[in-house]
Amino acid sequence: MKKVFVLMAALLLSVFSFAQDAAEKINQANEALKAEDYAKAFTLYDEAMKNIGDVQVEPAINFNIGFAAYKSNNLEGAVEYFDKAIEAGVNISKSHEYKALAYNDKEDYASAVASYEQAIATAEEDDPALVFNAAIAAYRGELLDKAVVLFSKSAENNYRGETALYYKAVTLRKQNKDAEYKATLEEGVEKFPGDDRMSKALAGIYVSEGNDIYKKGVAILTAANEKVSSGAISTSDDAYTAEVEKAKSEFRSAVEILEKAKTLDAGNQNAQKLIDACNTVLGS
Repeated sequence: MKKVFVLMAALLLSVFSFAQDAAEKINQANEALKAEDYAKAFTLYDEAMKNIGDVQVEPAINFNIGFAAYKSNNLEGAVEYFDKAIEAGVNISKSHEYKALAYNDKEDYASAVASYEQAIATAEEDDPALVFNAAIAAYRGELLDKAVVLFSKSAENNYRGETALYYKAVTLRKQNKDAEYKATLEEGVEKFPGDDRMSKALAGIYVSEGNDIYKKGVAILTAANEKVSSGAISTSDDAYTAEVEKAKSEFRSAVEILEKAKTLDAGNQNAQKLIDACNTVLGS
């Protein structure tokens, strides 16, 4: 009987010793966290939690451990403890947000977007930064449809609207949605006329459109001159005059749209060259 008592006492002492050690490590981890020694804090926290026994700790400690893990670039540890914090109902939205940051660092963008969406859904108040960050993660992960939706929402939230609209446009271009790409740039230029990225991108579209119209004019004029060369008509014929006027109408249309490009991007040399080419014909 005495031996059993001694054995039980030794076991209790051992359990008490483990618990005391865990509590001390948590205290040391708290101090390390305050000192921003995140790697040390995580190691102490993690060791303590793995030998916690029956010691009662606040559930909020899981968020602190996840934070220490994230700040020390221990991304797996961060996700593990933020999940525990979420399960415990502690700092739920922030835990999802930091999980998203961890997944971003791991370049697991699909998981990052999913975590951002959970952060948005569980936030007590609307946080437009979460929407924008989710959009960036979707863009980086080639989740293009989702990126368009999220960038649109960011623009509606008036949060980093210039960048949101620009990246929405770029995303639409990646999807070969040319009409929507142009419309988004036009919206962006109207709202943010000082944004060079959108102004130059839209100017590029106008130059391309102007060039296409210019080529139509050239094709009409070339065809008319070939008829003259073959003897089918002469330059004095009404038919020839009509074709020349049709070509000039195309050149005037080209100049109109190319001038829009120059307004947006004054230094656009391609626009100026095409304008000069059109004016040469129109002045003849």
